[in-house]
Amino acid sequence: MTKIINLKEKWNYLVTKLTDDFSEGEELNVDGILYLIGVQELGQGHREFKKDEKMNLMHISICKLLEPYGYYEFDFFDDDGWPHYKTITELPNLKPGEQTVLMKEAIVSYFEALEYFED
Repeated sequence: MTKIINLKEKWNYLVTKLTDDFSEGEELNVDGILYLIGVQELGQGHREFKKDEKMNLMHISICKLLEPYGYYEFDFFDDDGWPHYKTITELPNLKPGEQTVLMKEAIVSYFEALEYFED
């Protein structure tokens, strides 16, 4: 694979690869990718989740993604195996576009650490 340099190229490549690997044709968006990360971090495999569990999966992924930035820290696993995080630093007030860039950057970093970009 050619070296991907900027965030936009990495993001587009990641969306295409994740869509091919995990979607049934519809391109994944940020929320869909956050859901996948939450399922991965929960570690219970793919199964049917209730609505509140899906929201918790999104929260898990956001905490995991923003942990390297110093916003959250892993705290403990509860009796059902769900990870819990504590807030270390409050998130700054970001404009919606800035939030999106931060999340995309964190998602790309997460998958780089998993060597998902390697073919």
